Amino acid sequence: MKIPVPGQSTPPSDQSTSGKASTAKPAGDSQTAPQQALSPRQLLDQLQLRHNQESLARVTQVLQKTATAPEQLLLEVRGKALLVNSDTRLQPGDLVKIMRAGNELRLLGQIQSPTTPEARIAQQLAQHLPWQHKLDQGLAQLAKLLQNGATSSIPQQQPLKAPMAESVQAAVRQLVQQLPSSTTLASLAGSPSESNPVESLRTWIRDSGLFAESRLAQAPQTAQTDLKLALNRVITTLLTAQGEQSEAFNRLTPLTSQDLVQSPLQFPQPPSSQAPPAAQESMTTGQMLRLLAGMLNRITVNQLHSQTLTTRTTVDAPAATPTWLLELPWLDAQNQPRTAQMRIERHGGEEERADRPRQRVAEWRLTLAMDLDEAGTVTFEMGLQKQQVSARIWAEKSATLRQANAELPALRQRLGELGLDVVELECRRGQPQGSKTQLDHRLVDVRA
Repeated sequence: MKIPVPGQSTPPSDQSTSGKASTAKPAGDSQTAPQQALSPRQLLDQLQLRHNQESLARVTQVLQKTATAPEQLLLEVRGKALLVNSDTRLQPGDLVKIMRAGNELRLLGQIQSPTTPEARIAQQLAQHLPWQHKLDQGLAQLAKLLQNGATSSIPQQQPLKAPMAESVQAAVRQLVQQLPSSTTLASLAGSPSESNPVESLRTWIRDSGLFAESRLAQAPQTAQTDLKLALNRVITTLLTAQGEQSEAFNRLTPLTSQDLVQSPLQFPQPPSSQAPPAAQESMTTGQMLRLLAGMLNRITVNQLHSQTLTTRTTVDAPAATPTWLLELPWLDAQNQPRTAQMRIERHGGEEERADRPRQRVAEWRLTLAMDLDEAGTVTFEMGLQKQQVSARIWAEKSATLRQANAELPALRQRLGELGLDVVELECRRGQPQGSKTQLDHRLVDVRA
């Protein structure tokens, strides 16, 4: 079935929350300036679709519905909005397979809802992948706005009353203040200023956002410091201040980080060679909501990616490997938000059975990657099986590598004092090769 593409103008990327989502206008519309209208060929070229090339699209909106004429739909194709006419009745949220045929799009079929939980998780993961924003950059932007004063730094589409403006500022301040500081993290390394570093580490992991829904379902009051829920509180406060409903937030296009667009499923994420964008002095409420949407998508991708890896089995590995992917935000010595990326895996540990009396001992593997400015990117890899521990430290800079090697004897001694048998302990230059997860074109079959 063909989907003719009328000439239209490209929808703007920054959509406001004060009205309907921006949509393109067909050529010939008296309200569309001729110089802004794009031909079907130009529109398809912008999507980088070659002749006979197939792609997936999602129906984001049904703009016009009639009994006889084709429906007017707004599609999301490769992260861009495209206005089309379709003879097939579709609903918002439907996934369709399309192919470019000349200057038209041909509808090849509709992707049916997956039937297995694993397939549904993979499909949700694929839908969130293009819309991720780095947490450290997003938190740095929010902290910058807070320093300048939320009420004066965020131009409003509608004037805010004083109590509403104060509530936005309070929500952002609560979000930033709940991040652990570098002093707190130093206590995890054994500083006497912290009486229980293990509990601090447990809290840091628990509040990462990875367990938000589970914690909220079990004990709503104890989940108030969770990062994902804190971001949602800021979003709700902004929408309330603008007099908008939650549907307005769903119509926004999230802001994205280019590194996550290029390598959306590599974890830990390799450091970018480009300097991060400078935090803006001011943002509109629409831009701020789009930023928050991208940050929420990043946490959601980590949640779905963890579930995908936990439930995935292959011929070579018939038993699934429980995996948790976490991004842990913190404040450095200059009170700038940063993130540490942690990957935890549990290998083995089969239950004892009558026909298999000897139980295999589980091995826990942990990867922690941090960017420490002057020290550069440092990655820690650890394996723990019963009382045996092995560790490897990767450093990009030679000076950091020398310092880490000098600290190895002290680290070995401290691990021994904890009752652990150190099997291997070494430092290496560079970065470990991270594992990648890939989704095929149907977005339901996950392979590593």
